[in-house]
Amino acid sequence: MNPLYTQNLAENFAFLCFMTGMIFSWISLVVFNSKYVIVIENASNILGCATLAYLLIYRWTTAHYFPISNLYESMLFLAWGLSFGSIVIKSSLKTRLIGATVTPIITSIVAFAGLVLPEDMQQPIALIPALKSNWLLMHVSVMMVSYATLLIGCLFAVAFLIMSQGKNIVLQGGSITNSWVKKDPINIVVNFQVEGKDEKITSDEIFNKDKKENSKDQKLLSLLESFDNISYRFIGLGFPFLTLGIISGAIWANQAWGSYWSWDPKETWSLIAWIVFAIYLHTRITKSWQGKRPAYIATLGFFTVWVCYLGVNFLGKGLHSYGWVL
Repeated sequence: MNPLYTQNLAENFAFLCFMTGMIFSWISLVVFNSKYVIVIENASNILGCATLAYLLIYRWTTAHYFPISNLYESMLFLAWGLSFGSIVIKSSLKTRLIGATVTPIITSIVAFAGLVLPEDMQQPIALIPALKSNWLLMHVSVMMVSYATLLIGCLFAVAFLIMSQGKNIVLQGGSITNSWVKKDPINIVVNFQVEGKDEKITSDEIFNKDKKENSKDQKLLSLLESFDNISYRFIGLGFPFLTLGIISGAIWANQAWGSYWSWDPKETWSLIAWIVFAIYLHTRITKSWQGKRPAYIATLGFFTVWVCYLGVNFLGKGLHSYGWVL
């Protein structure tokens, strides 16, 4: 069987799986929540993740090198990393917002790789001499892991900002403060008149009513706290990988081209991304920032990662011009 045909078949099937998972995640979130809808969503995402894993392994065995040598291969690797990470998070967090947030990004990546990138980039070809190095696997794989973890963390920060819009959210010491505090009930009868009739309401009734209203707020606040913590943890995990990826890339560049740093577009933007996430972690660790302020920094980091990873490939300049898409 033609390897390119098998590759395209697996790629299209993965896209179909993630598209199905995305649609059903939106259905469960917006229209109605059913266990059958959730089962279809989870099965589609797991099957899509497994298909991408198969596609990467198949390309590895046919091309005889780890498939991260160009933009097409790295996008498939990134999509797999995002899907695997989202599955792990969803299994532990048990919220429907994971699929609705991450799956559209995965679907877009797979669609972009298959429909926008040129066909010659999708075909496995012999590596150029500079890429025939053990540093290829070290540098690119670590960078893609950092992109996947950082993007997941940033997506949760974006979701935090969207869900907390118009609300005064205060997170303190990893827990959420709120205005409702349960105290020992003291039953008080309040008398008032409605249209000439004597009416009365007890403080228990008022308390129970407030309790029901605040129960919804408590669930939202608990979810926002989880989003804030997950965002912090994933960005904290991705930052060391980004640092290691930049360092390994500098060592590889010195061996291949005789210079540790040449300020080409991707190197420059990787440094910008590193600075943005360093500021994020600095504010979280030393300033104890939580909630919206670090989420704004993470949102900036989200766009910075995409410019670093994909945007500079449209320039066709520098040492990374082999990934040019135009």
